[in-house]
Amino acid sequence: MPHPAALAPLCVDATEDASVADFFHRNLLDNLYDGVYFVDPDRTITYWNKGAERLTGYGANEAVSRHCFDNFLMHVDKAGCALCLSGCPLSKTLADGEHREMELFLRHKQGHRVPVQVRIEPIRSATGSVAGAVAIFTDISAVKKLERLAGHLVDLAYYDSLTQVANRRHLEMKVQQALQEVRQFGRGFGIVMLDVDSFKNVNDKYGHQTGDRLLKLLCDTLTTSLRPGDVVGRWGGDEFLVVARDVTENSLQHLAERCRHLIDATVVPVASGAPLRINVSVGATMLRHGDQCDQVLDRADQMMYASKGAGKNRVAFA
Repeated sequence: MPHPAALAPLCVDATEDASVADFFHRNLLDNLYDGVYFVDPDRTITYWNKGAERLTGYGANEAVSRHCFDNFLMHVDKAGCALCLSGCPLSKTLADGEHREMELFLRHKQGHRVPVQVRIEPIRSATGSVAGAVAIFTDISAVKKLERLAGHLVDLAYYDSLTQVANRRHLEMKVQQALQEVRQFGRGFGIVMLDVDSFKNVNDKYGHQTGDRLLKLLCDTLTTSLRPGDVVGRWGGDEFLVVARDVTENSLQHLAERCRHLIDATVVPVASGAPLRINVSVGATMLRHGDQCDQVLDRADQMMYASKGAGKNRVAFA
């Protein structure tokens, strides 16, 4: 396969010598904030810029010559589906030569999830056949956080100081508001309660600093994967609550499973030993006409404990 710098869409005149082409791709591509990488028809990575290094934590020496389907970035879509193993947009572009664009989540080398906007273009040979593809990805964490903040009260009194998500007071207010909309307008609201599995063991074995880092990573995963209108907060200790608007029973169950899948794909690096996996037990329930705040929270709490009793790392719905 030709050198990436000589391939469309990054066109270098064929009369330019190799040193000029090398200077072009090194100074243009390597100084982009966006991550850029090239794959050949076998999905072997042939180029990995410094932006990709910054956004993923993997150096070019760790990425080049690997296949994208090796799944080291563990790309998942909004539904939590593993794209590197099935449904890879790069693979589709190699097959049909079409442009693609989508939001997905990659896993940083340090374990946390990074939401990115990915644009994929085919690379064509001189004869017009598809000779590879280029993926350009942009970190959209800030955009996701701004979208969420726009729908929330930006008031420190309503946010948890450790995780920077809504605190119990804010969540109670949101549940009360949701119940009012259910009564007056019949609007569909649901809540999802999540509890970290075996969290005490993490604190006992690795210390509270690691436990705090686990809670922050969990919240980062939730806040970047939920819709702007949903509210996520810390209910207390290692329990978290999502208030989801405009949902049905089916879509609420889907949302709860998506949260569980994304958290399950998140790991916490530790000083020694293998990284810690984060698992949660989840309870979900719709807000019903005639519910009081305590009733709906008790139902979600009962479902969450039902998940723990059934083996943990699962969703129960009522």
